[in-house]
Amino acid sequence: MLVFRRFLAVAILGGLAAAVAAPVALGASPVAKVASADSSGIDLAGMDHAVKPGDDFFGYTNGTWVKNTQIPADRSSTGPTQDLEELTEQRTADLIRNAAKTHPAAGSNDRKIADYYAAFMDAAAIEKRGLAPLKTQLEQIDAIKTRDDLARVLGSEMRADVDPINATNFQTEHLFGLFVTQALEDPTHNQAYLLQGGLGMPSRDYYLSQDPQMVGYHAKYQAYVVALLKLAGMADAQTQAEHILALETKIAQAQENLVDSEDVHQAANVWPVAEFAQKAPGLNWNAYFKAAQLSGQQQFDVWQPAGITGLAALVGSEPIESWKQLLRYHALDGAAWLLPKAYADLHFDFYGHTLEGTPQQTDRWKRAVDATSDDLGDAVGQMYVKRYFPPSAKAKAQAMVKNLLATFDARIDTLAWMTPATRAKAKEKIATLRVGVGYPDTWRSYATLVVRPDDALGNHQRAVALQYQYALAKLGKPVDHGEWWMTPQTVNAVNLPLQNALNFPAAILQPPFFDPNADDAANYGATGATIGHEISHSFDNTGADFDAQGRMENWWTPQDAAHFKADTQKLVDQYNHYEALPGLYVNGQQTLGENIADVAGLAVAYAAYHKSLGGKPAPVIDGLTGDQRFFIAYGQSWRAKTRDAELRQRLATDVHAPDSIRAQAVRNIDGWYDAFKVVPGEKLYLAPEQRVKIW
Repeated sequence: MLVFRRFLAVAILGGLAAAVAAPVALGASPVAKVASADSSGIDLAGMDHAVKPGDDFFGYTNGTWVKNTQIPADRSSTGPTQDLEELTEQRTADLIRNAAKTHPAAGSNDRKIADYYAAFMDAAAIEKRGLAPLKTQLEQIDAIKTRDDLARVLGSEMRADVDPINATNFQTEHLFGLFVTQALEDPTHNQAYLLQGGLGMPSRDYYLSQDPQMVGYHAKYQAYVVALLKLAGMADAQTQAEHILALETKIAQAQENLVDSEDVHQAANVWPVAEFAQKAPGLNWNAYFKAAQLSGQQQFDVWQPAGITGLAALVGSEPIESWKQLLRYHALDGAAWLLPKAYADLHFDFYGHTLEGTPQQTDRWKRAVDATSDDLGDAVGQMYVKRYFPPSAKAKAQAMVKNLLATFDARIDTLAWMTPATRAKAKEKIATLRVGVGYPDTWRSYATLVVRPDDALGNHQRAVALQYQYALAKLGKPVDHGEWWMTPQTVNAVNLPLQNALNFPAAILQPPFFDPNADDAANYGATGATIGHEISHSFDNTGADFDAQGRMENWWTPQDAAHFKADTQKLVDQYNHYEALPGLYVNGQQTLGENIADVAGLAVAYAAYHKSLGGKPAPVIDGLTGDQRFFIAYGQSWRAKTRDAELRQRLATDVHAPDSIRAQAVRNIDGWYDAFKVVPGEKLYLAPEQRVKIW
């Protein structure tokens, strides 16, 4: 399930997500340029000159801001990205409310948007309906008598509500997830991918990690399960909760870990349907696929084969009653945010307060906007771009992208280590890269979606079902290489290696993120670094495995591949030494793709900035040279303050390094050393031969 988090839409590069979507960030976006009245575009007051740039560049560029900033009670983190999300949210709310005032025609997108929002806001109607919207689902679970019945119910709950940004870590309560996109080794047809799921907590680490904080969540989670079951009138809630946690722990043990899931080379596992019974015994796959409306499929790409095999075995070995208890709980938990207040409050208290450290739930209207924007994304997006993203803004953004692409292409020509054969393939990728700016060329249809002004949960359920039908409809159809994976109102950006494409949604291309009238140094240090980041995802440890057509193919000569692996290992080692919380370090392998993109994107943006000067010296503004402004803008783009609980969750589930650490990528750029006179002995200093230069 795509959960719209308060800090930013989840952004993660890994495995299938890497092959499909390599988003910008989790937390502050690398394009976020701090708003300021200063002519330099730099927030001078937010800096801390008591910190040496060479010791802690994040602290130097943001230290005073961090000291003086409080995280709002309804957020797990704060920073310029969150501020822009707030602005986008308010704008979207105004558009939705205005749509209702115009009395749109029945069946129109505007009417559906207005009715969806109204239903979410009608707390009295939600209280009155109680658990009635779950009656059919709970009755189906109660009716399970045999393993075949269990397979049919599990199949009927199959969903394609996979967040493409977090696709391979399908941490949803559904046992398996469906993802439909281009086949890894054949760009001409769509492939059905089967992904592991089945957990209530964010990832398997919450069940298996021996970290004391993680272990402490077990009792709190069990208490939440007990409270939720009691609220729903379930008998023996304590015993059921113990069984549920025990079964989820076994599911976690069966799942593959995040690092393995990210490895695209382990993911090309095409299983004919006839072989599922042998390769993953325990589940009646024929019954499962029929109930999931997939009985016509001849094969699936099983992304995590060991995980799928392990989960199927549990279906065959664990008591049927334990599965029924788990399914009832998952039905309640998955719907709790749209059930009466007592359920929604319990849900927030565990997932928002306990796991993320957020003291206070967001206002209902904000949650209503988020839900409407998620379930009617393109319909809301059409309204948004019409009002807030004029053609002139799109043209200016396209011009900046074009300049960064040209710079990246030119840098490929300068790589002494790259052989001509590999260089030709790399340049072909750049030449054919498809860049989407603002919004898609075609919009999704909601013509068949039934939206009622008094049925909040039902509206969401039907929207999820429509998303599933959208995914199913792609099977057997030609690949749409222009398909978007983010809505225009999303504050983020994405690289799509399988499509060899980039998407920059309209919401991220507005101040303080995108300001073509700002000083070039600040603009390139923030916005330019993001564009470079997304371009370089096509050449990170996953993107480099895909050719210009999006086919998974080894287009590297052996010597080039060896050089690339050696340099990326340096980056793994570098990030392994960053301590994010006392005793908790960044996983350099888990975050490798994003770290490559950060370093390469910054290097490309720095070169593009100098190219934009046209041979003229950069002006000194506010006592800062052009290079200083460029790097400070980059450091301030990672301005964020995050609660420890939320940071702990990101370390377990995210493939991005924490914001404060991503700002330290500057230590790999030679120009940074000159700009700030960084010398040996300072904490960030790297000898020239230790600086990672990949692209």
